[in-house]
Amino acid sequence: MTANGVRNLAITEVLNRTSADTCEVRPLSDTWACDVFNLATMEEKLSKNAFKAVRKTVQTGEPLDKATADIVAAAMKDWAMSKGANFFSHVFYPLTNITAEKHDGFIITNSEGHAITEFTGSLLIKGEPDGSSFPNGSLRMTNAARGYTAWDPTSPAYIKHTANGATLMIPSVFMSWTGESLDKKIPLLRSNAAMDAAARRVLALMGETDVAPLNASCGPEQEYFLVDQHFVNARPDLMLAGRTLFGAPPAKGQEFDDHYFGAIPERVQVYMQAVEEKLYRLGIPAKTHHNEVAPGQFEIAPYHEAANIAADHQQLVMTTLKATAEEHGFVCLLHEKPFAGLNGSGKHVNWSVGNETQGNLLDPGTSPEQNLNFLVFCGAVIRGVHKFGPLLRAVIATASNDHRLGANEAPPAILSVYLGDQLEAVFEDIKNGKVSVSSDGGEMDLGLSQILNFTRDPGDRNRTSPFAFTGNRFEFRAVGSSQSVSGPLVAMNTMLADSLTWIGDKLEVQLEAGKTVAEAVAVVLQELMQEHGAAVFGGDGYSSEWHEAAVSERGLRNLPTSADALPVFTEPEVVELFEKTGVLSAVELNARYEVYSEQYINSVAVEAKLVIDMAKTVIYPAALRYAADLAATFTAVEGLGASFDTTQVKVIAENANLLLSTVGELATELERHDFADTEAHMVHSATTIRGLMDQARVYADALEAEVDDAAWPLPKYREMLFIK
Repeated sequence: MTANGVRNLAITEVLNRTSADTCEVRPLSDTWACDVFNLATMEEKLSKNAFKAVRKTVQTGEPLDKATADIVAAAMKDWAMSKGANFFSHVFYPLTNITAEKHDGFIITNSEGHAITEFTGSLLIKGEPDGSSFPNGSLRMTNAARGYTAWDPTSPAYIKHTANGATLMIPSVFMSWTGESLDKKIPLLRSNAAMDAAARRVLALMGETDVAPLNASCGPEQEYFLVDQHFVNARPDLMLAGRTLFGAPPAKGQEFDDHYFGAIPERVQVYMQAVEEKLYRLGIPAKTHHNEVAPGQFEIAPYHEAANIAADHQQLVMTTLKATAEEHGFVCLLHEKPFAGLNGSGKHVNWSVGNETQGNLLDPGTSPEQNLNFLVFCGAVIRGVHKFGPLLRAVIATASNDHRLGANEAPPAILSVYLGDQLEAVFEDIKNGKVSVSSDGGEMDLGLSQILNFTRDPGDRNRTSPFAFTGNRFEFRAVGSSQSVSGPLVAMNTMLADSLTWIGDKLEVQLEAGKTVAEAVAVVLQELMQEHGAAVFGGDGYSSEWHEAAVSERGLRNLPTSADALPVFTEPEVVELFEKTGVLSAVELNARYEVYSEQYINSVAVEAKLVIDMAKTVIYPAALRYAADLAATFTAVEGLGASFDTTQVKVIAENANLLLSTVGELATELERHDFADTEAHMVHSATTIRGLMDQARVYADALEAEVDDAAWPLPKYREMLFIK
């Protein structure tokens, strides 16, 4: 096959695609949660006493006794087998941002050699994968490898259907034999418990007598790209790194703003419907889908759910997006920046906290009591972002998200809080002990004599803010599209728990001094804003002026790369935060630093190896062949007494030589291992390695602009983005 034969074949295959994809859409009432062993199913399948015990566990976290676990296991097995499942799997979430599964059969043999099925409470409760084979930050070794999975009864089991059959999937935690967390779920559950305890104490101090358990909620907005499989198969960088390491910009990109919310291509619409059909069967409330800003980019957004459930469901959403894409001839790219020069993909995490008695505590509400609660919890968030903004940056730090943060489609790496004009004015007046003047939009009674009413809608939407209040929740916009939402949720829950503890301590002092609840809240919030109001910013987060002022005037930290951000996990203040809240021990936290640092270094190294390989074996040979063809043509033409400008061949030769020289230097730097520590290795990856990769791309993309289109071997941006 010729140098560009693979590319031409890919284009031909895509253009000649004749079979129209279809998706059977059934009534929601027939499909909703039909593959989920949820409370409704358990009420039908379990005895009354067993169901009550399980429901109490789900609602309050109270342990389930072994006898009830046996009853649940038997009912779960019968239900799963009625749906065609002969296997079960504890599904868990190691420190990889992806899902792990270990499948076991229900089958055992008896003394007579007959096959029978069995699934006991002990099998439901515990599994045993190899702890050392997953990222663990030296918590497990090959000679000390034991790890356990344990059933999380607060997240319902479900049936996973594939072409090869059905499997009962049991959401689980994953821990070492010595008890340390090796996963994303354990700290999420711990952080919610810490937040719950701190929040209940504050609400009690504020006079609330009936306080139900509190839970964080999450509604993630998942962005992604779809590219035809044929194009991806012809691009080693997309296959192995998930992003294009080379590629000249097309004549048209997203400058017309004609893709955002535009008509969804028919093939993509069918794909989206197929995804949602699967999600509905799993009880995942996919609510919104649409075209995103960049060509070939889309979004799916489920309705908010309890954080633990939402995190499990978000993993299922990513898995379903990718698996369904293959069925429709696509590849779903979850990389944060698959195409240079175009908007990248994020996962905006909408986060709030609440319960059944007080409701959403980040909703301003309509009564004085609700508004007072809201101000306290909103203030707690402001304090948390100010104190632990670097931690929020660290939990979204990946090699891929570094490409997106700070670009014009994503928030900057400086963490600040956007409140909207009116709410910001309220907190500014609280800080200064002044009265706030309300403008139009609906009156709110704060329950504070010092502050006049303000409107419920607190202002416009600021897309440049990494952490924005949006009416009844905060939107953490800096999370990467390929990430688990668990890490960000853990950080937000934990910083909120810490802030609520601080507020509770301060309220106790004021109340003991004889102040009313409203007076005490006013004093505490004034102190809070005087110490932490620097985190509130309502302007343009993209501007260079903000980047300078945030650091020099407000003392905020700018951590542009993962090499800058990940060491935050080892800082004493962060270690103390997680230890005193009981969310992560110092050992567990350090293990995460080791794991995430290694993942960053490895990710950059894989991309660097691809740059070297593609430059030397694909791009340079193509440029050399075309230069030779031009030279031969010039010679032939000169023999006829004519001449042509040879500038182009000289430009090709210059860029080809520079490309080869740069990847040679890159290969040398990639072999270096004489680093003082992990942090120094990360800095080398972020600066030297990435710098050389970027330079190599400049030369390669210049070659793409000069080499005959028919001779260029890699699918181009215009083809991957616009041919569907």
